Amino acid sequence: CIFMMDFSYFKIENLGQEKDKRIKYIHEWHRNKFPTLDSVNLEGRSFLTLKDFNAEEIKPILWVSADLKHRIKHRGEYVPLLQGKSIAMIFEKRSTRTRMATETGFSLLGGHPCFLTPQDIHLGVNESTTDTARVLSGLADVVLARVYSHSSLEHLDIDASIPVINGLSDLYHPIQVLADLSTLQEHYGSLKGLTLAWIGDGNNVLHSFMMSLAKLGVNLKVATPKGYEPDANVTQEAQLLSKQFGTKLQFLMDPMEAARHSSVLVTDTWVSMGQEEEKKKRLKDFHGYQITMQTGSVAAPDWTFLHCLPRKAEEVDDEVFYSPRSLVFTEAENHKWTIMGLMVCILTDYTPQIPKLKFKKNMWEKDIKNRILSSVCHL
Repeated sequence: CIFMMDFSYFKIENLGQEKDKRIKYIHEWHRNKFPTLDSVNLEGRSFLTLKDFNAEEIKPILWVSADLKHRIKHRGEYVPLLQGKSIAMIFEKRSTRTRMATETGFSLLGGHPCFLTPQDIHLGVNESTTDTARVLSGLADVVLARVYSHSSLEHLDIDASIPVINGLSDLYHPIQVLADLSTLQEHYGSLKGLTLAWIGDGNNVLHSFMMSLAKLGVNLKVATPKGYEPDANVTQEAQLLSKQFGTKLQFLMDPMEAARHSSVLVTDTWVSMGQEEEKKKRLKDFHGYQITMQTGSVAAPDWTFLHCLPRKAEEVDDEVFYSPRSLVFTEAENHKWTIMGLMVCILTDYTPQIPKLKFKKNMWEKDIKNRILSSVCHL
């Protein structure tokens, strides 16, 4: 089944000058079938969910992010890649990290961030979302929206002529997962083969992990209390991705079983904004889900901990949170670099200066190309 392509192109009588032409055709076919980091172009793309991005489209974002961190933070360079550009930041929900990361990051790149609170803009209230999208398309180069309903983002994206980025919605939080992936890539040197254990609520951050990890060769174990499982449609899609990419995906109720042999332990708030009235019930339902050193005792020897913040002590104790195994503050900082990397990818055609990140590549892709080239050359 791996050779499902039309070979009639090669069945010609005159083989003399046609060999180079056929080999060029094979190279072009392989480049389109298996794009490299160099060949991927994300310019003009919206970023609503990682479901819409394959591995070869996620990797360049991480590569550009690492490049910008190296050039700006470690080498002290001024890199005005977004000079003359502006971003409209719509925040229906407050945030420390997303606002600071976006405003400081966009400014560092020479651009102008415009922050819009609910007092400045009411999506679909004082003005229709359609009209807002069209107005912002003429005033800014990109929109980042942090909203309650994912449908608001989809509506904005339909009517906007500029890219729309999901800064958080009830269904997905893809920019957070970009920061997490960047942090793990930075710490472990590669992502493929890691096992991530999610212990907590089946929320938007988990959904974004479920839409991306399998594509990058990362296994996922999910432990949630009964009634707090991830969205059924997201789960179904994640199961298909796990099967497609040959990774392990498990849904459990026992936090210790999820942590067993896992490389990364991850949790998040048990009570999100808008769920304050449920706090008492949620704290009771999540009893036993706190991540401690005991949880880590059954994990992989080199296990690490992530939390997107803000953190409460009932979710993870101080011993883990402030330990050398905790990557939370690097994770928070990388929120800025990955947002910057994403902006550069969708607004420019920039090529990073640092070497490509070490993403392990499936050898069967190269094998397909070599076997087809071999067959063509022996016609």
